[in-house]
Amino acid sequence: MGIDFDDLKKKAEDLVKEHGDQIESGVDKAAGFAKDRFGHDETVDKVADKIKGLIPDEPKPSGESGNE
Repeated sequence: MGIDFDDLKKKAEDLVKEHGDQIESGVDKAAGFAKDRFGHDETVDKVADKIKGLIPDEPKPSGESGNE
């Protein structure tokens, strides 16, 4: 009985697609904290933008697959 990493990956991808807006909000909050605490605003902004670029723009309704 091992861990099904393909299944875990699929579930994570589905969660990101469904809750991308919440994840982006969390990234923005974390970036704001990092800039306030450590400075390096340009670097923090670049990293936050890169992370947000990995998140799909629009959530897909449940049950809709991208394979049509």
